[in-house]
Amino acid sequence: MAENKKKLYSIGEASKICNVSTKTLRFYDKIGVVTPDYVSEENGYRYYSDVTLLKIPVIKYYKQLGFKLEEMIGLLNGESYQGMEDNFRKKILELNRAEQKIHTSYVSVNDWYELIREAKIVSGQNEHPVCVKYLPTQEYAYLDQEFSYDYRDSVINIPWTDYLSSMNCAITGPVIIEYPSLKDKMNGLCRTARIMQQIIGTCDRRTNIFVRKGQMVASIYHVGGYENIEESYQKMLDYTEQQGYVCKDISIERYVLDYWTSEILDEFVTEIIVPICKKV
Repeated sequence: MAENKKKLYSIGEASKICNVSTKTLRFYDKIGVVTPDYVSEENGYRYYSDVTLLKIPVIKYYKQLGFKLEEMIGLLNGESYQGMEDNFRKKILELNRAEQKIHTSYVSVNDWYELIREAKIVSGQNEHPVCVKYLPTQEYAYLDQEFSYDYRDSVINIPWTDYLSSMNCAITGPVIIEYPSLKDKMNGLCRTARIMQQIIGTCDRRTNIFVRKGQMVASIYHVGGYENIEESYQKMLDYTEQQGYVCKDISIERYVLDYWTSEILDEFVTEIIVPICKKV
């Protein structure tokens, strides 16, 4: 048994035993993760003992845990408890950050996918009736801006994206623009607007946060470009008047499918939302 323990394996044999390539073993040697027990002075061949080869399964497991090879050097060479604890604490923090980043990406991609599906369903309908619904309380990051009816510039909004970046704020969902006057918006007289999007996670404490409380609204989908969006507004006003509702002064446009997704104006879908109340 003593002789068997002292047996050395060539790099080719070690490769087959541990199911790793010889190139990988040479790289491990280069960075000091797994050093061969003996290197022939004559031909430079590497030889490994049983004990050394047992480091390979440990490396594979550390890889599963998310450690980089460079981070394994101390772990494999017998760090103190304190050193081990510090390394694992750092890795936990690193993985937490990575998990948050993946979660943010997942939420954003999933929300965008749902918007595309929503637009597809709406576009497939021949009629787009007005509906009355309850809009739940929602929290948004926002920025008040000038508005000039340049929808491309308003939806793909450089000052808005710069602001979010400076506030370290991640957002998701559609761009939403709130106009202070329904009448001015319809008549081409609106000069200011508030751009909003939902927040993912936490933002810088200086971020503008707007909480829209739950309320009853009238809603209609407008399909196509924005040059005739006033027609959809008028359809909503006619309906709410017939049903005994009064529209409040603000209007909201929720851009379901827009310049972020497509350049084909006929495919654009915008939800127009106006808060309402019953006539007294």
